[in-house]
Amino acid sequence: MMVLSIIMMTADHRSNMLNGVRSLFSLVIYPLQTIASTPNNMGLWFNEQMNSHQSLIAENESHRTENLLLKAQLQKFTSLQAENIRLRSLLKSSRKLSDQMLIAETIAVDLDPYKRQIVINKGQLNGVYAGQPILDSHGIMGQIIHPGIPSSTAILITDPSHAIPVQVNRNGLRTVLYGTGAANLLEVQNLPNNADIELGDLLITSGLGGRFPEGYPVAIVMNIKRDPGQPFAQIIAEASAHLEQSREVLLVIAKVKPEVEHGTTKQNAEPANKKSEGLNNHE
Repeated sequence: MMVLSIIMMTADHRSNMLNGVRSLFSLVIYPLQTIASTPNNMGLWFNEQMNSHQSLIAENESHRTENLLLKAQLQKFTSLQAENIRLRSLLKSSRKLSDQMLIAETIAVDLDPYKRQIVINKGQLNGVYAGQPILDSHGIMGQIIHPGIPSSTAILITDPSHAIPVQVNRNGLRTVLYGTGAANLLEVQNLPNNADIELGDLLITSGLGGRFPEGYPVAIVMNIKRDPGQPFAQIIAEASAHLEQSREVLLVIAKVKPEVEHGTTKQNAEPANKKSEGLNNHE
């Protein structure tokens, strides 16, 4: 048998007389080869799909982070444009946007109906400090009140014990916005009936008190009631930030951190108010 095999191989090598037989065997064996290679081919295809999927996820996350940072920087453009119109003849220059940001994520919400607080996944290990402002891609959200080690608690601007100094972007009129406890609603107190404030006015941070940086959107005036029998107008504004929806937030990193004593920031605000500008009374 071995001799016969050697003779056939020698004859095939010299005259290719077995090409037809070889082709027939190839036709029979091909389906078996295809079936045998299927697991390996499917494994290669699956790995390629997984690598492409992971690459797309990483790229999408990178774009989302970049988009959030760009939106935060763009927030100031509206206020800067109005400010430049008012002050260009004096300043002869425009302000530069140079605030540094730290991205954090909301991990819990206080369910107390009388509080508006959230917990974020950044703490002292990341440089978070008491009084640090937080915002989303639409406006100011609040500030840090209890910086923990791995996480921190922040109070939202709508909390009943919170107040923030603001100014009307249209004309620079300064006032204070107080939290109402209701979702997304704030109120202006102690503003005279004849004050130059209108429906739709954008209220931005004034920078007074040293807690919140100047020029960030805070709220839009949505209701004004002027009673001739009352000295002050009743003004309701809607928060610019998406306080109830935003999961990712930005923490503004101050170039010079405010002095902190017993968990609150020292301010030079007038002490007569029931709530200090830019402070809260949780302590």
